[in-house]
Amino acid sequence: MTPSTAERPQMPIEDFEELASVAPEHVRLEFVDGRLRTKDPLSVEDFEELERRAPETVRLEYVNGKLEVKAMPDGNHREIFMWLLRQCMQQRPDLNLVPESGVKAEAYRKGRARTDGSLAPVGHYKGHGEWSDPDGTLMAVEITSRDRDTNRRDRIDKPVGYAEADLPVYLLVDRDNNTVVVFSDPKDGRYQESRSYPWGSVVELPAPVGITLNTEELKDYAD
Repeated sequence: MTPSTAERPQMPIEDFEELASVAPEHVRLEFVDGRLRTKDPLSVEDFEELERRAPETVRLEYVNGKLEVKAMPDGNHREIFMWLLRQCMQQRPDLNLVPESGVKAEAYRKGRARTDGSLAPVGHYKGHGEWSDPDGTLMAVEITSRDRDTNRRDRIDKPVGYAEADLPVYLLVDRDNNTVVVFSDPKDGRYQESRSYPWGSVVELPAPVGITLNTEELKDYAD
């Protein structure tokens, strides 16, 4: 049987063992109840060093002061991203939707989030390092994955982290609820607007994005 979302471990034990073997000496990792944890508080600098050493099969984030593992995308996840990419390119050829982009999120840029996509003017990320300052990025995109931390990470922590970083729009494609959620108008660390649309709706992404999404095709990826 395939484990349910509630039971599925955050990462395979083999990936944890490989990550632990390359971690900086003062970063002590543990694998508890299928989740990656640190035994001691983790600084942003320690996180960035750990992330640089991580194997290619492990994607790490630093969200709400905690080390997180971002699930690897499955086929439907990749197809949904390409659906969104096509619509962005057709309507806003002056913008790029960059996949798996690292962004400095949260208050004082203390978080490190790896978006499924970041929308910005063509050439915006030239010369940037692994983690970009959010200034100039128009929209962050997340597509939920089949892991048990999706609810807290994508629906709770990241709306706060992206709003605190003043990212104008956060687009969440929610595969569990078959909805598209548009967060906009960040102010005082919170998005003032949050609207949810069932798959099949026409969704207007607000300024500065200005893209209209026809979400009918998303019904093909309901599972």
